[in-house]
Amino acid sequence: MTLTQSGPTSHNAPQRLRLAPGQTAMIFTPEQVACMCEVLLQSGCMDRLAGFLRTLLPPSLSFSSPCPGEQESVLKAKAAVAFHQGHFADLYTLLEGFPFSPCSHPLLQQLWLRAHYMEAERQRGRPLGAVGKYRVRRKFPLPDTIWDGEETSYCFKEKSRSILRQCYCLNPYPSTREKRELAAATGLTSTQVSNWFKNRRQRDRTTDGHGSKPRYSARNTARILVRFTTVGRCMFSSVSSSVCQNCGKGVAMTCSTGTPV
Repeated sequence: MTLTQSGPTSHNAPQRLRLAPGQTAMIFTPEQVACMCEVLLQSGCMDRLAGFLRTLLPPSLSFSSPCPGEQESVLKAKAAVAFHQGHFADLYTLLEGFPFSPCSHPLLQQLWLRAHYMEAERQRGRPLGAVGKYRVRRKFPLPDTIWDGEETSYCFKEKSRSILRQCYCLNPYPSTREKRELAAATGLTSTQVSNWFKNRRQRDRTTDGHGSKPRYSARNTARILVRFTTVGRCMFSSVSSSVCQNCGKGVAMTCSTGTPV
């Protein structure tokens, strides 16, 4: 099929899809192409997404250069398809070659890490444990194109870990509801929050050397109900002590009325 262009180019010029001989040509605007990529990506239809991407013109043949946001949707879709098909070298090239916006970072970071994990597991012939994954992350750090520069630890952002540490000092055994609230405040899942507290308690028991529970007493910190604002700031609705029972240091707290305690 021969492609021709008529009239002046514009940013919103439609894009013609490459189709097999005898098929009816379809025309999409750059906005529609971006929308299709996002819909197919969110639905998890990787085979359909791959088929859609194959019909698109190469950038050098398109009628107009898409804006950064539209181009990003296509590149993000290509990265997801490359991961799905196991083409990890292509995935890394895509992720390192374009400065993606922060809203795309979580997905692309997961693709980067999972691809490297899978390659390492293939080489070693066995699943990776926590230590193995940590070594892979150290060996293959996130590129600047999909990372905002904030320090991470085991894939948890430092501000999330800071919230968890502060709340652990007051209550190492949060309830299920409190774990859900912590998850909402930190951007983690309830399972991740639960595992973090479990691992922290285990480390404290090992350090303490007695195999007992951390130095926490309900008599000193009564019925702590942890709530969070949209920015992740702790507020404690019922606290009877401002001293951490684990480290012995004072902890800045605010009661439900907003008054420091």
